[in-house]
Amino acid sequence: MRIPPASLAFDIDGVLADTMTLFLDIAREEFKISGIRYENITCYRLEDCLELDKTIIDAIVGKIIDGNYRVDLRPIDGAPEVLRRLGRLHRPLLFVTARPYGGPIQGWLQRVLPLNADAIDLVATGSFDDKAAVLIDRNISYFVEDRLETCFALHDSGITPIVFRQPWNRKPHPFMEVENWNDLELLIDFSRGNP
Repeated sequence: MRIPPASLAFDIDGVLADTMTLFLDIAREEFKISGIRYENITCYRLEDCLELDKTIIDAIVGKIIDGNYRVDLRPIDGAPEVLRRLGRLHRPLLFVTARPYGGPIQGWLQRVLPLNADAIDLVATGSFDDKAAVLIDRNISYFVEDRLETCFALHDSGITPIVFRQPWNRKPHPFMEVENWNDLELLIDFSRGNP
């Protein structure tokens, strides 16, 4: 299967942005919490799999959403290269996030993907449940996502989810899965640009 670029969109956190490493870095640097590893994050609701007080989890997540942290948010390996290649072929690249507002992540996208402003379209839905409506409205058939619950909802709405493999989505599922951005790149039909 080869995915036409115009029918593909992406989640940000856990797919493009290495947000869980940022979470761990903030926990260590700003809250002096150590001993938690990336592999310990085995569920999307962090309070269900980490031995941390929910108020600390909420404080760290709030810092991430607001862009209020001193450590770097890094892209997941290979993402900028594949997306820059795709952005030269098809515009705009669509990113749909459950974050409540685009704010700081928009600026981060511009730095990580040095494409023209018109090459990046970011939609912050504020809810995982609202992603499907945005994708249907934009005529998107395939969406790269790391949250399994969202993948099931997308599938129910007629959108083909592609699971970006992470420790928190290791439950059985029927969806196509990619291990990394190299795997994802192999699924994209780079011979088909904007019509």
